[in-house]
Amino acid sequence: MAMAASTSEGEPMMDINTTPLIDVMLVLLIMFIITIPVQTHAVKLDLPANSSDNTPPPIDPVKNKITIDPAGTVFWNGSPVSLPVLKQYLDLTQSMNPVPELHLQPDPQARYNVVDNVLAVTKRAQVEKMGFVGNEAFANF
Repeated sequence: MAMAASTSEGEPMMDINTTPLIDVMLVLLIMFIITIPVQTHAVKLDLPANSSDNTPPPIDPVKNKITIDPAGTVFWNGSPVSLPVLKQYLDLTQSMNPVPELHLQPDPQARYNVVDNVLAVTKRAQVEKMGFVGNEAFANF
């Protein structure tokens, strides 16, 4: 039989009523879910600093693209650049009004430390508008 029968009519029930405990646990669970902050997928970057340079770099006023090939060469809008020159270009773009977008497109075979160095340069240049292009290439890795 599924139910336990008591031996006498006047004995108190010895089982614990768990329904209120379950109700309290569900209310607490819902409160915790509501109060957890929403995760944002944004990179915090500081505001730009001023920089002065006499030669105008090849900067697009709307958007600029940084690509990294498998050999580790960094390209600014199609032309190879070193990291110090990249920093100068980024400083100049941040002083423009409006600030152009920066698109970063590393090759899937590019070494992580090269991409990390480029991201560190963009952080130091205080890039504000940045996006990653071609993330679908990393779906198979």
